[in-house]
Parts: sequence; C-alpha cells; structure tokens
Amino acid sequence: MRGGFDEDSRPFPPKFSPVRNWHTDAERLGCYHHFRRSFPHKPMSEPTVSNPSVTSPAKPLLREKTRLMSASEIERTLVRLAHEIVEKNDGCANLGLIGIKRRGVPLAERLAKLIGNIEKCSVQTGVLDINLYRDDLTTTGPRPTVVEGEIGFDVTGRDIVLMDDVLYTGRTIRAALDALFDHGRPKSVQLLVLIDRGHRELPIQATYTGRTIPTSRREIIEVKLNEIDGQEQVLLVEHVD
Repeated sequence: MRGGFDEDSRPFPPKFSPVRNWHTDAERLGCYHHFRRSFPHKPMSEPTVSNPSVTSPAKPLLREKTRLMSASEIERTLVRLAHEIVEKNDGCANLGLIGIKRRGVPLAERLAKLIGNIEKCSVQTGVLDINLYRDDLTTTGPRPTVVEGEIGFDVTGRDIVLMDDVLYTGRTIRAALDALFDHGRPKSVQLLVLIDRGHRELPIQATYTGRTIPTSRREIIEVKLNEIDGQEQVLLVEHVD
C-alpha cells in the first residue's frame, strides 16, 4: 500500500502517473479524460491547451550602453542637493517636498531625511500621482493625467520643491504643476530632478539638478532605486532595431 492505494488499484495507471512531467497537449488531455472516467464526481480543472498561434506582444529591444551613476554616486548627489535646498530656502522652516510618483517619491523622502539631519528639523513630504505618460521613458503619448488624491499636507503659503527622477520633454512637470495648484497656492515652487536629459518641448527648467546627461531620442535613462527596483543605479540604454 502506498498513499492509500495498492499497486493494482491506483486511480492512475503508470503511463498516467500524476508525478510525470507532461510534455505534450495530447498527454495532458489523456490524463484529464482518464481521471474523469475514474472519478466522475471529483472536481478537476480542465487542462489548458497551448495555442501556438497566440503570441504575446514583443517587448522593445534595449541595449545597455553604460552605467551613469552607482549607488554611492547617487547618495553623494542627494547630499549635495540637500545642502543646495537648505541654502536657497534659508533653512527648512517653510519647506515642503513633493515627489512625483513613482521614483520622485523615494527621492523626496530621502532628501527630507537629509535636510532634517542638516537643520535638525522635520520636513513634510507629499505625493503627486501622474499616470498614462512616463516622461523619462516615452517620446510620444497622451497628455499626462493626474490621479485625484490628497498630497499629504497643505501646500498653501509653503515653499514647495517638486521632485522627479528624470526631466525630459517637460510635459510631466507641466501636469504636476497644474495638479499642485489645484490643491492650493504655494508661496514658491522649485523643481528638483536627479537627471536632466534634454529635449525640452516646454519652457521648464530644474532649480536643482543632480546631473545633466546629453542624450539622443533613441536613448533612455533608467533610474533604479532600492525602494522600488531593489537596486541602486542609473543606466543609459538604447533602442535596438
């Protein structure tokens, strides 16, 4: 007796052993119909038959060209930017940091901690969620849309630093500014980006820039942060025909 059945009364004959690795659709279907005849009242999901004519859309081919920033370089850049923010705003008493989701959010949170350590004060952070168009990865697309929701604090009368990972055409920042003023009227708005890659389509310029990297339109800046990607680096990749 093994598993409640002796050798001659097992529900599956050897060629339909449940531990066998099925390699063809015919074998899976044969096992299924044998089970249904042996146990007509027991539930068993019908096997999925592969359809070779149905294929998933091909992903764009990308080739990594170089690493622009390592984890230590990102950290040193953020420390520098934190000091620049403190100097320009004469401290942090009226300061508020808002990250554009996704990677602008961890940048805002890290900078808030760095500024807090420098000035021994608490800096409030908030989130703006903009979907449908990623300005750091796309060259064409629909107008950026803003997901309704609270930023996290009252922006009226505050010195706001809006943050994103990559500045490209400027359309994402334009949408973020519209959303910001829907929530209140700040005293001032400044822009911080980790990477400025050029190719602006709107008259938008960052107040604080980690690095300026000239790029072609075939190239893409990939910012990877531990909080989202589980790794820390900035890569330059290129579309491959």
